[in-house]
Amino acid sequence: MRSSRPSRRSPTPPVPQPKADPASTGLSRKAPLADLRIIAVEQFGAGPFGTLYLSDLGAEVIKIEDPASGGDVSRFIPPGDVGTDSLYFEAFNRGKKSVALDLKNSAGREVFERLVASADAVYSNLRGDQPERLGLTYAQLGRINPRIVCVALSGYGRKMPEAEFPGYDALVQAESGWAALTGDPAGPPTKSGLSLADYIAGLTAALALLAGVIDARREGRGRDLDTNLYDSALAMLSYPATWYLSSGVKSERQPLSAHPSIVPFQFFETMDGHIAVAAAKEKFFGALVAGLDLRELSDDPRFGSFAARSEHRSELLEILAARFRTRTTEAWVSRLRGVVPIGAVRSMEQALDPASLAERQMLVDYSHPGLGRVRSVGLPVTVGGYTPEYKRGPRLGEDTAVLEGLGYSSAQIGALAEQGAFGPRIPRVTPPN
Repeated sequence: MRSSRPSRRSPTPPVPQPKADPASTGLSRKAPLADLRIIAVEQFGAGPFGTLYLSDLGAEVIKIEDPASGGDVSRFIPPGDVGTDSLYFEAFNRGKKSVALDLKNSAGREVFERLVASADAVYSNLRGDQPERLGLTYAQLGRINPRIVCVALSGYGRKMPEAEFPGYDALVQAESGWAALTGDPAGPPTKSGLSLADYIAGLTAALALLAGVIDARREGRGRDLDTNLYDSALAMLSYPATWYLSSGVKSERQPLSAHPSIVPFQFFETMDGHIAVAAAKEKFFGALVAGLDLRELSDDPRFGSFAARSEHRSELLEILAARFRTRTTEAWVSRLRGVVPIGAVRSMEQALDPASLAERQMLVDYSHPGLGRVRSVGLPVTVGGYTPEYKRGPRLGEDTAVLEGLGYSSAQIGALAEQGAFGPRIPRVTPPN
């Protein structure tokens, strides 16, 4: 355990590069983030997703959980919930540590500040008004550790009028315009089947954290870095936003998840299912119509360019749709895969085939004392010379022993417990004889 690391944080000369890459020689290397300690006041989805990959890459992520509420709310989300453990919690918190700590208790605050003194970053995902109220900003923590990086992930931003509003993925997908761009034109606006606003905000916060730590190690001083679900979702509007803000061009929902301007770039119905086609280059359109035995379309001036195909979208899609319905999905994939970008529209269950995940080194598989065998998807980054060692998520308050690395004795930890640092003391009841 580490109590402080001033020498590591001091500016040092550049490290000479090794003569050979250990990844190419079969030698192993330490985890890329092995010297990074993060104190995470996080819960539910967005925040924990942001630190998940940092944990997989070797960072020490210490979750601060509120004992009064039973810890991270995701511990109680079904299915697969047992006591204060759940499969939902495991999906976001593998490999992390847990300290149950009452930040509003003076003894709990003392422990928290000693943790801050040993850490690189304090990371939170709370309502925008909460970081300052709980003392999680650089103005409040920089006096304890001048190099600390304070990352706040909120729903709408710490300084905005909506700071006091809770932010949730479904709300943000609706408010940011995502839902209005998703679904069939004849149907209602549609939320993604995944919590993508949460996930992108978490990844944005993780990026901010790494940028802040690199800066702090170089400059010797930390800072605040704020992001939020709403702004992260707005940023993902990307090129439709540029089109609209620059030229007033509005993107609208298209049938079968079609791209707003590239044609064909969408799903098509087959004899027994659906198939995805992405003709994002001129050469792919030529290869597609040749593979469909529709070579005459290559010479049709209505379809001779991106702009022409977009202008005559309905005529072209009618022809292609009729042809795709003449064969099964498997038949079309066998015929066209490798010639044009094409793939079957598969179910989640098909995509999560354990053998395929294992082959891609994307299968997480470990034992949990309460949940039994836990399997999930892993880190989508291959790191030369390093293989993540996936471990279960922490039980609530399991890692109080981390305090011993901060200089606390067992007696002092016991005294802190009596003072309510780790939540209210529950009297022990002696069972009857």
